[in-house]
Amino acid sequence: MTERQMNVAIVGCGNIAGGYAETLRPHPQIKLLGATDVIPGRAAEFTAKYGGRAYASLDDLLADPAVDVVVNLTIHTEHPAVITRCLEAGKHVHSEKPLAMTYEEARRVVELAHQKGLRLSCSPITFMGEAQQTAWKVIRDGKLGPVRVSFAEVNWGRIEAWHPAPGPFYEVGALFDVGVYPLTLLTTIFGPARRATAFGKVLFPDRVTREGVPFHIETPDLVIAAIGFENGMVVRLTTDFYVGHHTKQTGIEFHGDKGSVYLSSWQSFDAAVEFAEFGKSYEPVPYVKTPYEGTEWARALVEMADAIAENRPQRATGEQAAHVVEILCAIQQAYRDERPVGIVSNFTPPAPMEWA
Repeated sequence: MTERQMNVAIVGCGNIAGGYAETLRPHPQIKLLGATDVIPGRAAEFTAKYGGRAYASLDDLLADPAVDVVVNLTIHTEHPAVITRCLEAGKHVHSEKPLAMTYEEARRVVELAHQKGLRLSCSPITFMGEAQQTAWKVIRDGKLGPVRVSFAEVNWGRIEAWHPAPGPFYEVGALFDVGVYPLTLLTTIFGPARRATAFGKVLFPDRVTREGVPFHIETPDLVIAAIGFENGMVVRLTTDFYVGHHTKQTGIEFHGDKGSVYLSSWQSFDAAVEFAEFGKSYEPVPYVKTPYEGTEWARALVEMADAIAENRPQRATGEQAAHVVEILCAIQQAYRDERPVGIVSNFTPPAPMEWA
């Protein structure tokens, strides 16, 4: 691998793979070598559209010495096993979220990456977005004073309304699938969490796919958590697969002694950012940089390529992703046991983007 080009290959050609491939195109320092998938024909269809080679299997992909980084876009429960195989084969890895379904699994892959001297990054990387970096800068600049409470809303609708294969999402639940987004942003800005209490419930157990096939869910499709951070801040997190995007409860609110910031989306890089002094009305905040419209999924790989070229750690790290998994597991245990649960892991928070 040269400093000018990083060769990547994708494992898992589902819905999100197209977003990665599309957003890689403007970046000549990264080359998509190909993809593989367990469903016959899907990798060939993907590479016919986006270029590269359709690898017959993950083993075939890992045997290609030209592959520098594997982008793991498999279903949630397969992430640790796929990451482990890639690291054992000597490949750097960027994985979709969550890093694992248990903190023990997350720690194992982080430790393996360290042992192998390889890079492990994990989504979500939306904290790198222009809107998210703008909100963070307002907080860093002290305009809110001490931030004492944040409200994070993840009302993600009914997956079967838009996704052709909703089963894996409901198996892991909204908490693990999309709760990771605001938690990653919040830990980026404020550091580690230390305690969680929660309530979880299956609101809508019997559902129907777009093809009219009934299915039943048992993992809570609503989880509400209160999370205490090491710095004293409290987060109220709501995640659900029931309330749609029409809700007026969206994004994240950060509230401090002197004022508040509203970020309308923890995902979109061009989300609205507003600031209000205490007791006054919200006003728009200018972006620190013209934002990307929507979400640039490949920004994690661009940032990793830059980090390798500059011989520095990448911003999206396995350590932070593992800490977020521990928070998720603490929330899960808290609602199952109906008691508070402690959180002990640490990580080094990422630096702001240079342009922010």
